[in-house]
Amino acid sequence: MNVLVINCGSSSLKYQLINSESEEVLAKGLCERIGIDGRLVYQKAGLDKEITEADMPTHKQAIQMVLDALVNEKTGAIKSLSEIDAVGHRVVHGGEKFASSTILTEEVLKAIEECNDLAPLHNPANLIGIDACKELMPNTPMVGVFDTAFHQTMPKKAYLYGLPYEYYEKYKVRRYGFHGTSHSFVSKRTAEFLNMDLKASKIIVAHLGNGASISAVLNGECVDTSMGLTPLEGLVMGTRCGDIDPSIVEFIANKENLTIGEVLSILNKKSGVQGMSRVSSDFRDLEVAFNEGNELAINAVEVFCYKVAKYIGSYVAAMNGVDAIAFTAGIGENTSFVRAKILEYLGYLGIEVDEAANGKRGEDTVISTSDSKVKVCVIPTNEELAICRETVALVNA
Repeated sequence: MNVLVINCGSSSLKYQLINSESEEVLAKGLCERIGIDGRLVYQKAGLDKEITEADMPTHKQAIQMVLDALVNEKTGAIKSLSEIDAVGHRVVHGGEKFASSTILTEEVLKAIEECNDLAPLHNPANLIGIDACKELMPNTPMVGVFDTAFHQTMPKKAYLYGLPYEYYEKYKVRRYGFHGTSHSFVSKRTAEFLNMDLKASKIIVAHLGNGASISAVLNGECVDTSMGLTPLEGLVMGTRCGDIDPSIVEFIANKENLTIGEVLSILNKKSGVQGMSRVSSDFRDLEVAFNEGNELAINAVEVFCYKVAKYIGSYVAAMNGVDAIAFTAGIGENTSFVRAKILEYLGYLGIEVDEAANGKRGEDTVISTSDSKVKVCVIPTNEELAICRETVALVNA
């Protein structure tokens, strides 16, 4: 069974065509600058990338270009679109409506649209991609896989805010969490890799990328996570501020004569380690600046690592213990000095770092020493494969 996985943004679209039996990626790539000028990157397995500059005024044209590339006579991964058996779509926000992936019917699409105000930058773009695929492949099953679904097992004590309850009743203001597809995949893979019983385990997943979040997974179910109503809450991230005193919004608005919307744009797009360091949101650049003695870069890295360690510590308390900690995503998988700095705070858990193992990249690896009381590992995430698996399970049900 071939599954086309689509991750649609406001002006971009990532895709992978996956054979679900072998779990081999047959082709992958992305469309960039949709609605501006347009750029298609396409790569069939075993071949070099192809880059095509072409007008993509809408997502429909972008997806049409992807489909045309997939069936191209010379470098196409398939001979006809009939070989695509299902399409799995990433949907960022499912609110309380969706605790699991689902077949995308008209009724479901309306329910997703009702969540648009919870993710105004993401959900409308996701829906545009779904609509375009449905128009171009009307007889192909479509599945929605939600970033928020894995976190729907959180208890009320974890997701309710200290606000008047009417805001939850009227507007569903609560913690939702994001990166759920990654947290689900990595927690399951961690248990498998370490030969643990997922249903009798305490796992903390640190998804550390430009967007970063941590989850506490007890017996296979999420019981807490760091992102909130939106992806702004929680850790200091690439350009997002993470946890701050809410009064800062009004304070900056008054001092700088800005609207609330303008301040929130700063908190989302100009803050985090980029804003703190004045260097970059990319930890490769920050590591260079850190080693050169750049004080602001040092501060940004130290704050980031400290925040991660604090959240991990709080989730150890939430689960009354921990069996394993898994690092994943761009920073979590590739930046060994950040992992080491975070783990310096966790010596009280009986964790010691195996420096040689911590230097590895791109593979499932235990980076704690054999005598550490808590296992620490690096588990590369694979959200596209997770979406593929969810899609196959529903289509074959």
